[in-house]
Amino acid sequence: MEKIKVLIVDDQVILRDGLKTILETEEDIHAVGTAGNGLEALEFLQSTQSDIVLLDIRMPQMNGVECTKAIKEKYPHIIVLMLTTFDDEEYIINALNFGASGYLLKDINADKLVQFIRDAISGGLVMPSKIAVKLAQKVYQINHPKKSEDREISPLKTLPVKEQEPGRELKEKYHLSDRELEVAAMLIQGFTNSQIAEALYVSVGTIRNYVSSIYNKIGIYDRTNAVIFLKDHGLI
Repeated sequence: MEKIKVLIVDDQVILRDGLKTILETEEDIHAVGTAGNGLEALEFLQSTQSDIVLLDIRMPQMNGVECTKAIKEKYPHIIVLMLTTFDDEEYIINALNFGASGYLLKDINADKLVQFIRDAISGGLVMPSKIAVKLAQKVYQINHPKKSEDREISPLKTLPVKEQEPGRELKEKYHLSDRELEVAAMLIQGFTNSQIAEALYVSVGTIRNYVSSIYNKIGIYDRTNAVIFLKDHGLI
């Protein structure tokens, strides 16, 4: 069995060595090396074949976004997964535009890290749900600048309770679970079932079940009217 070859790039020695140790325990993954910044990563790739690069976002000399662009230009077949400790939408959008295949938070547990690497090598988009929602919000702001501006200048104290706490009425009155609220929020943003499944790391069938459960609880059985209902009940 050919192993998945992974290069780990991070300016923190402890983190990159820790990731290397985790990956080396897997039979189907081989950590081919480590680098401390984007320039070192590019130099490494000139001599050593890699399938996936785990790439820190903020590093000296060349950050992760710039390095992603350079890697995909020279080695388009290499999969780039960004490592970050925060969900900054600007970095997310820029790196994805340059060809990154997803984002991982640095506090991810070992089992999920390994699974995400396997998902990425199979062609999946790797992105924690909190980042997916953040990205959806940014895309909404780009496509609806006037509405976003209106929201920003509206004083919080003038908003009704249900808008201060999105989903509160749905949760209390219609008994939607936290995961159902998460799925509902992505429905409002225009995500398809497949996109929601990728973002939440579950099957499309599981998402269909969540959507069906949401429909049953609110008593609406088509997507368009359900989205309108969810918006009207404060889920933004």
